Amino acid sequence: MAVYIGMLRLGRLCAGSPGVLGARVGLSRVWQEAKLWGVRPLSSREAARTAPLPVGGLSFVQGHTEARLINKTVGQCLDAAAQRVPDREALVVLHENMRLTFAQLKQQVDKAASGLLSIGLCKGDRLGMWGPNSYAWVLMQLATAQVSVNPAYQAMELEYALKKVGCKALVFPKQFKTQQYYNILKQICPEVEKAQPGALKSQRLPDLSTVISLDAPLPGTLLLDEVVAAGDQEQHLARLRHTQQFLSCHDPINIQFTSGTTGSPKGATLSHYNIVNNSNMIGERLRLHQKAPDESRVVLPNPLYHCLGSVGGTMVSLMHGVTLVLSSPVFDGKKALEAISRERGSFLYGTPTMFVDILNQPDFSSYDISAMCGGVIAGSPAPPELIRAIINKLNMKDLVVAYGTTENSPVTFMNFTEDTVEQKAESVGRIMPHTEAQIVNVKTGSLAELNTPGELCIRGYCVMMGYWGEPQKTDEAIGQDKWYRTGDIATMDEQGFCKIVGRSKDMIIRGGENIYPAELEDFFHTHPQVQEVQVVGVKDDRMGEEICACIRLKKGEETTAEEIKAFCKGKISHFKIPRYIVFVTDYPLTVSGKIQKFKLREQMEQHLNL
Repeated sequence: MAVYIGMLRLGRLCAGSPGVLGARVGLSRVWQEAKLWGVRPLSSREAARTAPLPVGGLSFVQGHTEARLINKTVGQCLDAAAQRVPDREALVVLHENMRLTFAQLKQQVDKAASGLLSIGLCKGDRLGMWGPNSYAWVLMQLATAQVSVNPAYQAMELEYALKKVGCKALVFPKQFKTQQYYNILKQICPEVEKAQPGALKSQRLPDLSTVISLDAPLPGTLLLDEVVAAGDQEQHLARLRHTQQFLSCHDPINIQFTSGTTGSPKGATLSHYNIVNNSNMIGERLRLHQKAPDESRVVLPNPLYHCLGSVGGTMVSLMHGVTLVLSSPVFDGKKALEAISRERGSFLYGTPTMFVDILNQPDFSSYDISAMCGGVIAGSPAPPELIRAIINKLNMKDLVVAYGTTENSPVTFMNFTEDTVEQKAESVGRIMPHTEAQIVNVKTGSLAELNTPGELCIRGYCVMMGYWGEPQKTDEAIGQDKWYRTGDIATMDEQGFCKIVGRSKDMIIRGGENIYPAELEDFFHTHPQVQEVQVVGVKDDRMGEEICACIRLKKGEETTAEEIKAFCKGKISHFKIPRYIVFVTDYPLTVSGKIQKFKLREQMEQHLNL
């Protein structure tokens, strides 16, 4: 689910700013528009320049700082795009048959933000957007400051997210496929059925007062269409304009749930400044500011509740005036190819798993991919063979690999489009502007020499504001010297190319989804027959990793893998249900009695013949 934490246009109210004003042909016009906003875009010579090199034989590098960072809100960015290219298509949502120009999108976002103000939401309130990719998702992203919640969350997970950040409003569809959103909410908030719309009082969710349905009148809810219609009144629009005067680019705009290192999910809080600048730099490195409109149509099959979707997709579209095409509510390889063919898609985003599925579609050769020229692969490690296959089979010569974390807004390393195939296949690219990276020896804390593994740390504008409501966990992740510890093990070569070689944390990345063993282990301990459980990731050709639960049953108890999986259904998200259930009698231990997960992973891969 995506739970968005809102401060209204509020997104408008807390919204972002115009970036280096792009997707135009002709440098003179770029300069003219940049001058309008007091922003100096990179010249073509600067744009073609490679990233800085490490110095002194040590794994430290600092990105270029020539271009100024942008002090604008997300809303100001949308205003700028609508002013620059009002009649250009901004958003195409194929499964809803929806098309909006930048001028139309701005008008709808203003009305949505105004409508949310009219029903009592204020600057600083958190709004949760819970559901698959849709027009309404983008509308709420730009009209509010949000909390992003995974659309697959079940009741326990939803309750945790909403309580953690004190969500005042929640927006969702009635259902999608087997996910019954309203019924799941009723499990933790039974009061909604008899509540006056907009005046909910819930025992378990005391901050939640407003529930908004996207598509069907439901007891205790407001309809989104009615909220947007209410915002079309001049008195509410005037209040919106007044509220926007008091927004700062340093206000929080989005809360994304991530586990970070270990334990329960934490709400990484990002500001306008974080995501406006990061999305602007992503677009520049993709050379979007040098593309003609028909060469800059981005197909996005990724979920908007992930940073790559909301920042790399929606925000890059705003900053550079490019068309964003949502190919399906949830990932569908066939629908992605249909979108590329029908919409003349030129750029494609995806995780390695998504690209594998797209390339392996049985009727792949029947689709017109002649407009394709590039894209972004990110979210989990990509095998070199896959990078080569994407470039060759999808005609994506300008494909780039991107690396980052939610806590870093998200991208910190990325290829240049002109990097060689080998450089793209064997690294995650080079440092982004206004960003510092260092690799430190895990044992000594000193800077590692080049080509020597250590923990990757990041410093700069991109580092999150902190974990919402968790100052101690924030301090654990970000030192007093402002370095954010990624928990990823990496190397850096003489040219500044970074390679991710492992993780110091136990997080499993399954098809681009982050899965945290501690959360699953806590859940399995609620099973009456389970004595102990350890969850590890095991290798998988398609998904990158699959989940393996190693369960030790209570004495005298017997059960089956099928029964354990049945216990999971409806209680945890489908993608968190382990593919492998292995019953064990003990675990590999250190001398001090700690479980050695890396050895357990090796044992399981051997046991499962992987």
